[in-house]
Amino acid sequence: MQQNNRPRLLIAGKAYAPHIGGIETVMQQTAEYMRKYAKTKVLCCRDELGLTKKEKIRGVPVTYAGSFGTVASCPVSFSYLGEFRRKVMLADTVELHLPFPVADLALLLSGYKGRVVVAWHSDVVRQKHMLTLYKPLMKWLLKRADAILVATKAHIDSSPYLPPFREKCVIVPYGIDPAEYEFRPHLTPLTSQLRNSHAKKILFTGRLVYYKGADVLLEAFANVKADAELFFAGTGVLEPELQARAETLGIRDRVHFLGRRMTPELRDMFADCDLFVLPSVANSEAFGIVQLEAMVNGKPVINTALPTGVPLVSIHGETGLTVPPQDAGALTDAMEQLLNDDALREQYGKAARERVLREFSLETVMRNTRRVLLNK
Repeated sequence: MQQNNRPRLLIAGKAYAPHIGGIETVMQQTAEYMRKYAKTKVLCCRDELGLTKKEKIRGVPVTYAGSFGTVASCPVSFSYLGEFRRKVMLADTVELHLPFPVADLALLLSGYKGRVVVAWHSDVVRQKHMLTLYKPLMKWLLKRADAILVATKAHIDSSPYLPPFREKCVIVPYGIDPAEYEFRPHLTPLTSQLRNSHAKKILFTGRLVYYKGADVLLEAFANVKADAELFFAGTGVLEPELQARAETLGIRDRVHFLGRRMTPELRDMFADCDLFVLPSVANSEAFGIVQLEAMVNGKPVINTALPTGVPLVSIHGETGLTVPPQDAGALTDAMEQLLNDDALREQYGKAARERVLREFSLETVMRNTRRVLLNK
């Protein structure tokens, strides 16, 4: 396809690399893949207080709109509205990664008439007051959208907002590129920090915020009798509280708080752990890409039976174990079962890797995403 004839695509969301998170990962995967087929630009907000800046990230032009800070986890950015209007008027398709009310508002105010694709990652769950104000705008956007991308059928069924728009929804799971985890040197960042060299390594990665269930994991781990150490890779508002709780529980010497780590080191951690746990407790956790990262490394996963797509990624009794949300006792039992059974861990880990290669290959996922974005 000639350069001048390529369609123009704007991908808009809250944050982008180097910010680390599931939505940001999907945005980056989409942008880098789509730049081969469309003139692709990205619009997001700055993480920190500051003016608008523009960069090229791995070949993709990215605009980080200036921000005054955040309210209810949402950036306050008037610059975003202006940048969106300027960019969307030159786009054939805009893809909005939600939840991010500023993007909904930006589209409404822009008067854009072209193709709109909504990438629906999760419902707004906790910000009840904001949701009261946001709901009419959200419903307008869902009516306006030409297509709605969801990662699993559970995204539709568990949402109070998507079922009326079921005919617009297209199920395309998230994916990863196995080569990024295989053809690279594997270091041992967890093993090197073990206080007991014989201990099994349990890994959690993600923000230390309410819906991730890190507090439940800590309570459950306190009752684990097997020889194991727990690693938290990530930061968040709950970190000081979790550290204090580990001290109170008398397990501080078995728990490692590693802080924020960049992607290469995180990939080494997935390869180095014995068991990965995603103990999420609320529907804000709609999929859990981190499960795929553990699974492609042949690691079993313990997840929770949320009504979202989480338990559809790693399957109970096949690639790991699924426990009820907020059930520390059940989580303890699941960890004990896998820690004490090397053969079962190996069996689940092997099946986990095979499932990723079969169902969540990035090339297949992106090919299907392209069909929706370009409507062909």
